[in-house]
Amino acid sequence: MQYQAINLNEELSQINELWSPRVVGEINDFLFKLIKIDGDFIWHNHEGADKVFIVIEGEMFMAFRDGQVKISKGEMFIVPGGVDQKPFAEKECHIMLVEPKGAINTGSTESE
Repeated sequence: MQYQAINLNEELSQINELWSPRVVGEINDFLFKLIKIDGDFIWHNHEGADKVFIVIEGEMFMAFRDGQVKISKGEMFIVPGGVDQKPFAEKECHIMLVEPKGAINTGSTESE
């Protein structure tokens, strides 16, 4: 077995597209993904799949139908499955996303 740490900054430097998660690790039935975001994503939900957003650099917001939360560098937020959500960032933000294998990036989409 090869033992080697995963350098998150190095992995992030290889990501050129926004809103395009890249798998950097796996444990049991969960994937660790890095993603760069900026601007608005679409309204969607992930039925039955909780997700964890950990902000590495910058700040992001998670809008819900009844409010929103700001997640800053060094903070994490757990989005419960089945809740309509719309992530967005006012400036480029780097995030680690932890989600179950098989979860689709956009979940179930809905029109705004």
